Amino acid sequence: DVHLVQSGGGLVQAGGSLRLSCAVSGFTTEDYSVGWFRYVPGQGRVGITCYSGSALSTIYADSVKGRFFVSNENVKNTAQKMVYLQMNNLKPEDTAVYYCATPSYCRDDGSGSGPFGAWGQGTQVTVAS
Repeated sequence: DVHLVQSGGGLVQAGGSLRLSCAVSGFTTEDYSVGWFRYVPGQGRVGITCYSGSALSTIYADSVKGRFFVSNENVKNTAQKMVYLQMNNLKPEDTAVYYCATPSYCRDDGSGSGPFGAWGQGTQVTVAS
């Protein structure tokens, strides 16, 4: 089974940076996708980035392009993979609960499409103005 565990997040001033981590386990090949989503009450869940292991590329939503960056690495001597979301030049409108998930594929707008294999537990990011 695929399992995701998130870490990172917190409170930061506008213009600051944060890094979120998503530990991914359960994939036996590099052919996997990991999407990052954020949830804001009243706005719902929005996909912001999607990494495609088959294409070896990441797609970003316009709202985060040039500010957010995804990287990944295989954890040495384990079957676990780490996917990082580096968030720079944060704005108050980036305040949300952030989730990583394993979508079926990545859309051109940077969101991942279901059905989803698994979700992380979510982590709060708060950007103060």
